Amino acid sequence: MRKAAQPSQPDPASAAKAARTPRARPVAKAAGSDQPQGPGVREFLAFCRIEAGLAKATIEAYARDLRDLWQFLAQRGIASADAVTMAHVTEHIQELSRERGMEPTSISRHLAALRVYFRWMHAERKIAKDPARLIDRPTKWKRVPGTLSIGQMRKLVEAPNPDTCGTLWLRDRCMLELMYAGGLRASEVGTLKINDFNETLGSLVLLGKGSKQRVVPVGLPAIQWTQRYLRDLRPELARFPDGRDQHRLLLSFSGRPLERVAVWQLVKKYAAMAGLQDVHPHTLRHSFATHLVVGGANLRVVQEFLGHANIATTQIYTHVDRERLREVIWQFHPREAVSRAEATRRAKPAAR
Repeated sequence: MRKAAQPSQPDPASAAKAARTPRARPVAKAAGSDQPQGPGVREFLAFCRIEAGLAKATIEAYARDLRDLWQFLAQRGIASADAVTMAHVTEHIQELSRERGMEPTSISRHLAALRVYFRWMHAERKIAKDPARLIDRPTKWKRVPGTLSIGQMRKLVEAPNPDTCGTLWLRDRCMLELMYAGGLRASEVGTLKINDFNETLGSLVLLGKGSKQRVVPVGLPAIQWTQRYLRDLRPELARFPDGRDQHRLLLSFSGRPLERVAVWQLVKKYAAMAGLQDVHPHTLRHSFATHLVVGGANLRVVQEFLGHANIATTQIYTHVDRERLREVIWQFHPREAVSRAEATRRAKPAAR
């Protein structure tokens, strides 16, 4: 009978040498993701959520930015936060711009996440030096936002219909009407609760960026479509008694709140049905503000509607109506007035 092979005993000298050899700590990975999360990221995100009280969307954006960073660093064999230098962070930012074609505004937000992360790591003495402290943010050029005309907006909001869009067309029509009527962000329309809609006053209570609350009036079409959705469809969607609806206004077919990603997908879907290109949820917000300015609304009022902390953010909408500005110049500029008077005088026939 053959004896089972005995496991070989390790050499004591080799074992001692292996114990003294420092091992590189593997980069942590996010749950459910193959992308590296990075040292200290989990604790940093917990700090942002519990102590800093940042919004859920902000924390999710920080998590994505830091996963991108540590994926970039892992490809270069860097697993320790102390090994990260300013050159590494700069190279990562350059990659975002050159290879991924990221916009300056997105790069600036991405860099802001890295600066906060490394500043926190340095304050917690997890790293000896902050590698992002001296990196300047890229210049953010102000671009005129893409907007839709009034006719195009009508096509978009009227795209949901019972013939081609199934049973949820009424919810989608309500969503589009509210987004255009109040200039709502995708995250704001998804987090609306039933009590945030006041049909008597015709207004919405919104929780925007930085957990800032604002009240926005909406027009009669948005009020009527919301009332119809609440009466005819939402009771069916909220049929589950386990509280999964969280008292949200807009629900999915499963009775759960409509997520931000779903709002994006629905807007893109109905834009394609309306024959419109390059339309996203913020296009409705830009169009709302643009049409208010074109109609003569005060810029301060538009700022309050949009929830902008700085009037400079709202001022970009003063550049969108070039035709109206041309008419103002033609009508009120003194040189134009003199030219019109001279042209009128020459056009009159000579007196006999």
